[in-house]
Amino acid sequence: MPKLKTHSGTKDRFQITKSGKLKRRHTAINHFLKKKSASTKRTFAGVEDVTGKNMKNIKRKLGV
Repeated sequence: MPKLKTHSGTKDRFQITKSGKLKRRHTAINHFLKKKSASTKRTFAGVEDVTGKNMKNIKRKLGV
């Protein structure tokens, strides 16, 4: 079976930690910031772990 190519969009959006977990950024923090509250913007500023079925699918796209 041939090697699978890494999905280019996925490799830009996710990071794999040393322990094998996936990190991702929140959406909705790049534009239309005027109408969002300060607490919403603070919440979206951090990174979040990916879990469950999503993690399995993303790792497959990354070739891990």
